[in-house]
Amino acid sequence: MLFVTGGAGFIGSNFILDYLSASDGQDDAILNIDKLTYAGNPYNLAGLAKDSRYIFSQTDIGDQTAITQLFQQYRPRAIINFAAESHVDRSIHSPDEFIRTNVNGTFNLLEVARRYRAELAADEQAAFRFLHVSTDEVYGTLGPDDAPFSETRPYAPNSPYSASKAASDHLVRAYHHTYGLPTLTTNCSNNYGPFHFPEKLIPLVITNALDDKPLPIYGDGMQIRDWLFVSDHCTAIRKVLADGKPGETYNIGGWNEKANIDVVNTLCDMLDQLSPKATGSYRDQITFIKDRPGHDRRYAIDAGKIQRELGWRPAETFESGIRKTVEWYLRHPTWVANVRSGAYLNWMERQYGAGSST
Repeated sequence: MLFVTGGAGFIGSNFILDYLSASDGQDDAILNIDKLTYAGNPYNLAGLAKDSRYIFSQTDIGDQTAITQLFQQYRPRAIINFAAESHVDRSIHSPDEFIRTNVNGTFNLLEVARRYRAELAADEQAAFRFLHVSTDEVYGTLGPDDAPFSETRPYAPNSPYSASKAASDHLVRAYHHTYGLPTLTTNCSNNYGPFHFPEKLIPLVITNALDDKPLPIYGDGMQIRDWLFVSDHCTAIRKVLADGKPGETYNIGGWNEKANIDVVNTLCDMLDQLSPKATGSYRDQITFIKDRPGHDRRYAIDAGKIQRELGWRPAETFESGIRKTVEWYLRHPTWVANVRSGAYLNWMERQYGAGSST
């Protein structure tokens, strides 16, 4: 049994679908532990409703008693922690939620995992893994000529979100060095792809463009990010889980540095081709707005370590991945409409009830 926290979110749901469809996951069940906040959408995984390998539990990782009960009931061999509040803008306005989930929630998972592992047989203790999924934002910002982030770069978070993730990363490291918990940490660059909640740049631009709404660009739009197609991230996580060395950190990136304005122009041009407007271009909807506080100028990941040690490289270029992403959104207008209208929240309540635990 594999525990996946935050499995109803963007990356978590893609990982579960990827894992259960892969040949090496056929005999391994998954328990998806998700609180179902606004960004959690179990409808992403509705196709697994009849799959006996998939179990869902609506549980808050901050509830140590409930998490302990799940460990005792399902006896996992590993846990992958995707659960996190992740939107920088929301962290600026409501940082307390980020501390509760990203710091306290990770602490609860570590504590329960530590106690659970201590009760296992020696061979099961050796095989157990705690894989913590983090972000490149913990490293701060890069200058235009700086080398990309390596695993040895000092942390310098600049937003409440990145600070909360940095704190959780440090806790994971401490639990390995203090208690011997076999932890693995991954720090990824900006993900994009199917099921992405439309508050982040790429899905927001796609959905706003199709709704004939403004395409908001912070500042001058020259902030640079490294872009990673979500399916590539999923295969990297599986590789780290299978072959990563306990106590190590692995940076996962797409080798695709792009300025935000270039990403938006690419999306507009692709939509002009795949779903043209009656008149004009989607570029006409671009609107520059006041930059957000503390906006990091550049992120870039050096993914050389995971390539050298584990043999992973991204399969998608930005050009191939972004086309797959746009085509997915064009093929799934009902999913987009349900998320943008909030109808998916009503579906969640019908399926799981208000505050249900399993």
